[in-house]
Amino acid sequence: MPVLESTDHIIPRSILPHRPTTGDGKKPGKKNTTESTIVPVAQRASRQQPKQTEEHEPEKNKDTAKEKDHDDEVVEVWTRDATDAGETKRVRASSGQPSTATGPKKLPKTPLPTGPIKKDSPQRKRLALRAHPLLLLGIGMILMLMLWTALTLVASWWNTTWDDIHYGRPRTFQMDVVVGHNDSASNPSHFIALNLNGRIEVIEFPGGDASKARIYIGPQLYGNGQELIPVTLSFVDVNGNHHPDMIIHFQDTNIVYVNDSGGFRPANSNEIQAVQQYLQKHGQ
Repeated sequence: MPVLESTDHIIPRSILPHRPTTGDGKKPGKKNTTESTIVPVAQRASRQQPKQTEEHEPEKNKDTAKEKDHDDEVVEVWTRDATDAGETKRVRASSGQPSTATGPKKLPKTPLPTGPIKKDSPQRKRLALRAHPLLLLGIGMILMLMLWTALTLVASWWNTTWDDIHYGRPRTFQMDVVVGHNDSASNPSHFIALNLNGRIEVIEFPGGDASKARIYIGPQLYGNGQELIPVTLSFVDVNGNHHPDMIIHFQDTNIVYVNDSGGFRPANSNEIQAVQQYLQKHGQ
């Protein structure tokens, strides 16, 4: 059996101070309901430290300062509450003082911003816009195209509505005029110009007599919406024979029918030059 030998030398204390933990000892007569686990700061020294000299004084001062700073740090201790059905709670306790926290550790809430959210500065927006000049040009062209299309549709709708009010459907134009076909100022001839499904027709009632009606067939119009083109009439003497001739107007076209032998006929090649001069003179 080994025998411990006695020695006269005293084992020096560790240079690290001993920090007793308060509040975890058991008092007599009272049952301890809290178990604490101490996290050691550093292990104790087991060797005999050499005698400190004046050369080691600065190092000792440094170690002492480190120890004080370490003592001031917050130590996290895990405690188990016996009355809390085994729920583990994490509390923070300062060295040398008992822990008073009983609830779970909560992180501080980050305050929400109360002021308006800052938007990009005008200078940054200008830089962003300057970086894409072609994009701005494209957007402008698209907007102009949309505006032009909208204006064209509105103008077309307005013209069609205006013609519907004045000429109806099919497009019809009527007028009374004295042309010398058994008519007089008190009993003029009646003319009706029609655009019937794109075909231009003129109906004459000499002296207002429907039993002697005459129909003059004009050109056929082709294309989308040609049946909605209005047709009008005018009567002027274009060849100088003192008889009013009939001019049919539609769009930018004028067709002349010469008054001859109690009726109207298309102008021949000899009369075309006089008809053109008259139309240019009167701007028709």
